Amino acid sequence: MAIKIYIDQGHSRGVNAGAEGFGLYEQDVVWQVGMYLADLLNNTPGYEARVSRPTIDTVLGYNNSTSLAARVADANAWGADYFISIHTNASTNPSYNGSEVYIYSDLSPSLPLAETILQQLVAEMGTKNNGIFLSPRFYVLRRTQMPSLLVELAYITNAQDAEKLRNNQFEFAQAIYDGIRIQLG
Repeated sequence: MAIKIYIDQGHSRGVNAGAEGFGLYEQDVVWQVGMYLADLLNNTPGYEARVSRPTIDTVLGYNNSTSLAARVADANAWGADYFISIHTNASTNPSYNGSEVYIYSDLSPSLPLAETILQQLVAEMGTKNNGIFLSPRFYVLRRTQMPSLLVELAYITNAQDAEKLRNNQFEFAQAIYDGIRIQLG
């Protein structure tokens, strides 16, 4: 039986487009990274992937709360084995950079996967390792019925990170994919 991975491309047009910087919009970057990741997984025997936004114009819900609820409900109804929410980070301080991953708790079964994905992002993308953080406040981490994690690829408000987010979207997907394959086989 295939390992089912639900890929949540954070944010969407019309509801909450997310962060922006250097002419990039979070919802566009993470949509493309998610599509690449889904393609990689769906072309690997033993894996099945589904995305929250099959088109770049897909809008989930009518506000932030209903959008998050729709993503979680879809993943739970599908019976996903893992939930990975993809985002870009932002800061008013343009020197902040790097990748990080959030999980629900330090007892979460998603911790080993989070560690491996973060290691691969740092190794393959050359981003700074900002660590793994606990965040039970994130709706998508606390309301999913499967191990879940939220990946912050890099800072869209940092010039060097933004350049990677603009030009290396497939490589970000590849790094997450490699982390999944290393951890889950």
